[in-house]
Amino acid sequence: QVQLVESGGGLVQAGGSLRLSCAASKTSLYIDAMGWFRQVPGKQRELVAGIIRSGNTAYADSVKGRFTISRDNAKNTVYLQMNSLKPEDTAVYYCYADYSIQRYWGQGTQVTVSS
Repeated sequence: QVQLVESGGGLVQAGGSLRLSCAASKTSLYIDAMGWFRQVPGKQRELVAGIIRSGNTAYADSVKGRFTISRDNAKNTVYLQMNSLKPEDTAVYYCYADYSIQRYWGQGTQVTVSS
C-alpha cells in the first residue's frame, strides 16, 4: 500500500500562486505515476497534471502554461506549482499514486481562489 500526505492548499487571490506537496510512503522510484486531480461539488473529478516514472508529464488544457508538476525522488514527494490562479481553479485537489496496478489517493486539500 501507499499512503499519501498532501499539504499546501489554502486561500489566494486571483493571479496568485500556491504550491501543493504530496509525500508518498513508498520510494517514488517504485511508483509508476503520480499526480493531481481536482473536484468541485456536483462535478466529476478531473485530471490536472501527472508525472510518470520516466519523468514525462501531462497537463489538462485548462492549466497548461500555468501549473508545473515536478518530483523530488529523494523526498518521495511530488509538487504542483500553481501560478496565475483563477477563480475556476477553486476545488479540492487530490494527489494520486499508481503502484502495482492500484491507484491510491490522498485525503484532499482545498484550494480557493478569490476574484
